[in-house]
Amino acid sequence: MIKALLLGGAAALASTAALAADLPRRAGPPPVFTPVPVFTWTGFYAGLHTGYAFTDNANIRTVGNQAGTALNVTNNFRPASLKSEVDGFSRIGGGFGYNLQFTPGSGFVVGAAFDITWLDLDKNTGFVGAPNPVLVGGVPTALPATPNASVFTQNLDYLGTVNGKIGYAFDRFLVYGTGGLAFGQVNYGASFYGTITQGLPLQFLGGYDKQFETGYNYGGGVEYAIPADSFLSYFAFGKLLGIKSDVTLKAEYIRYDLGSRSVVVPGVLAGNAGLSYTSTFKTEGSLVRAGFNYKFSAY
Repeated sequence: MIKALLLGGAAALASTAALAADLPRRAGPPPVFTPVPVFTWTGFYAGLHTGYAFTDNANIRTVGNQAGTALNVTNNFRPASLKSEVDGFSRIGGGFGYNLQFTPGSGFVVGAAFDITWLDLDKNTGFVGAPNPVLVGGVPTALPATPNASVFTQNLDYLGTVNGKIGYAFDRFLVYGTGGLAFGQVNYGASFYGTITQGLPLQFLGGYDKQFETGYNYGGGVEYAIPADSFLSYFAFGKLLGIKSDVTLKAEYIRYDLGSRSVVVPGVLAGNAGLSYTSTFKTEGSLVRAGFNYKFSAY
């Protein structure tokens, strides 16, 4: 009897365990998958930069417009060709643009950019030419003669560029080429000096011109987007306005050419008022720009 009761109890327990196994289990919800954000260069940007400019092919050419002035150039009284190179740090500059990346992470990037840099790049070049022979009674003498002096000035106030860009992004690192329109404000000047006792033509007024010049530019650069966890990302002021923005650092090289411009240097004395020279200036050089941008986009 006792054995039958024990067997019955065991069977009941086994049946209860089987029913419990069939009941749904109480478990927490599965973890939600959150994809890691992928950086993209797509978006608008704006920023500031400074730079260093230098000229390496500057050449001022002067010709005489009459037989007498042409002979003065031939005799090296006035320079037929004169190098006028200059370099220096620029002042501040700024720009803005838009990039489009075809595939987030790594991939091709195209864009457009406007930049302007205040250079105040001054060239002041002097030339001391051979002296004219001193004339005494119309006859050249061996007396010392004062050399002919020539002074040339050229000033590029600012340089602007309107460019297209194409490059390739390696996540937060971008390498690109750029090129397009260049423009700037250029001042030109040429002044020739001499003395009345040295024959004609001697004393001349300065020739001056100030022009808004246009031309072309080309170059390339690199840019790096600072990670969001970097302390430098705190300088992304867009966060204060509730705008997602990234700070990027850039460096680029620009070669520019604004063409040439000629100025006329006329005579001032009664004996040479109808005589003149023409000096032609080239405005070209290189500009290295470095700065930062704020890139406004979500990723």
